[in-house]
Amino acid sequence: MTVFTRTDERLGKFTVRPVDPFGDAALLHRWVTHPKSAYWLMQDADEAAVVREYATIAARPDHDAFLGLHEGRPAFLVERYDPGRELGGVYDVQPGDVGMHFLVAPTDTPVHGFTRAVIVTVMELLFADPATRRVVVEPDVRNTAVHALNAYVGFRVVDTVRLPTKDAYLSICTRDQYEASR
Repeated sequence: MTVFTRTDERLGKFTVRPVDPFGDAALLHRWVTHPKSAYWLMQDADEAAVVREYATIAARPDHDAFLGLHEGRPAFLVERYDPGRELGGVYDVQPGDVGMHFLVAPTDTPVHGFTRAVIVTVMELLFADPATRRVVVEPDVRNTAVHALNAYVGFRVVDTVRLPTKDAYLSICTRDQYEASR
């Protein structure tokens, strides 16, 4: 069931559907345990752990996982979550805040501009909900590649925070900041 579609004028059609924790487990396991996915923090997970993680997410009313497809082929993973539950102790959560994680599938044949097209698709998905006022992320301070992508779509770092698994740049993007980046 497709929940969102966007056409990039250069790269074509992107679609988003809910993750199937069982049906997508082998694919997601390859992605999240790949060396390029180190910041996803699942390097040592086996396939059963991936099923458990995404089944848990699917059961929660405040957390969603989506598989993104490019021209019908799986290409990225998105998580949307309630930052009040995940980050409420480290920043002042506002009404309309939505937390986000994304992972582009590792590839040996990168396409110029693809990751930027993915993050634009993710932001369009999140802001398609009129209740979303701000998107909140907390990438590892060492993840310089994602910091550049976040800046590209309008995120601003508001604080460096210590989380249980990392030191992170708490970053926020308002709807206006996102629209100005376009």
